Amino acid sequence: MSRETSGAGRVILVGAPLGNIGDASARLREVLATADVIAAEDTRRLARLVKDLDVTVRGRVVSYFEGNDDRRTPELVEAVSGGATVAVITDGGMPSVSDPGYRLVRAALDAGHPVTAAPGPSAVTTALALSGLPSDRFVFEGFLPRTGSNRRSRLRELAGEPRTLVFFEAPHRIGGALADLAATFGADRPGAVCRELTKTYEEIRRGTLAELAEWAATGEPRGEITLVVGGAPAGPAERPDDDELRAAVARREAVGDSRRDAIQAIADQYGLKKRDVYTLVHQAQ
Repeated sequence: MSRETSGAGRVILVGAPLGNIGDASARLREVLATADVIAAEDTRRLARLVKDLDVTVRGRVVSYFEGNDDRRTPELVEAVSGGATVAVITDGGMPSVSDPGYRLVRAALDAGHPVTAAPGPSAVTTALALSGLPSDRFVFEGFLPRTGSNRRSRLRELAGEPRTLVFFEAPHRIGGALADLAATFGADRPGAVCRELTKTYEEIRRGTLAELAEWAATGEPRGEITLVVGGAPAGPAERPDDDELRAAVARREAVGDSRRDAIQAIADQYGLKKRDVYTLVHQAQ
């Protein structure tokens, strides 16, 4: 159990605008103007932000990103121990949500220092609300694995998750991720691609996973992407006709599954016997 000390030092996690500067809160301005140290994921983006907000930063600015957080975290904890207020800000949204911040939170708490937040925008909840999918229960999975085989393995683990799923994805990987999702979760599973949230060219594209995969294949979408996918329906999905079953197996094979794994996955998805799906596939050859 952690115990907070009575010293004046503390860590403040600061929620930054996702794109629209109008989403900046008065508390955000206050923290940036008064913090003794600002640990920023990108110091150049912080400089643009404070210029747009017309805020004068009086504290020391240091970089704090994935790659230097092992080295920087002890320095920041030492500053807090000396009575400093350390503000943590990322490029957009809340720190520690697939962004730097968690290590410092844990280290500060272990050292007995208070940690609080100046809450702000979150790409996760914004995309969830705009997706049109159930939002009463959801799971945030962050970024999927970069390589196709590891990504498909993770998706197979998630295929039966009944809650709405939220992912982050890079533009150059979104096409492959959507193709793998359609093959693993089923072509008809609903989803939404939320791109450039709150920015000038914000785009929310809703449809089935097959439709979204086809859209992404026509050209690489640009900008920051949050992907929302409907949860697995209760019980096995309605059995499609034989041709669609064969096509579903073929789609899984096309994204790297062995035929054996593809047949097993489709059998599980529709509550069928593996040998029946095997027979259907091989009858067509």
